[in-house]
Amino acid sequence: MDAPLKVRIGTPDDVHDVMELAMMGAAENGFIKANPVKLLADVWPALNLDAGIIALIGPEGEKPQGAILLRIFAPWYGDELHIEERAIFIHPDFRSAKGGRAARLCEFSKRAATSLGLPLLIGVLSNHRTEAKNRLYRRFFGEPAGSYFLFNGSTTGGAVKGEMTG
Repeated sequence: MDAPLKVRIGTPDDVHDVMELAMMGAAENGFIKANPVKLLADVWPALNLDAGIIALIGPEGEKPQGAILLRIFAPWYGDELHIEERAIFIHPDFRSAKGGRAARLCEFSKRAATSLGLPLLIGVLSNHRTEAKNRLYRRFFGEPAGSYFLFNGSTTGGAVKGEMTG
């Protein structure tokens, strides 16, 4: 019998597992190459509950199967805080498995926004399974409030247009 899936708050002890997921997510869906130092600059404060939080999903005592990174910021044009979903990523080995990992992490982010009384800002910047991602977010959060447009680039592996990969 499979161990039950749990959503838990990430801690500094999870830094290596979270960074592994972050680098995988950036390699799969980034439109530029990921800088691990910059990723860590967002991940580390959230693991320490400093203006953010990371939720992990998977059986207790095992490597996380997915994660969501939420950070609290004021927008560039004002002073009021909001929660920004920086990333949600489910390890490819667990995307077709039962358990609704992404849905459970969306539920976590919705609870976080409600409990803090802050707006939750989520962007879907993707050229891979975009409509499925949009359907997931519509189910949890309602209709979108805009769109992303990416000119002269693609979110298919972090390469800048014209750059050789592999």
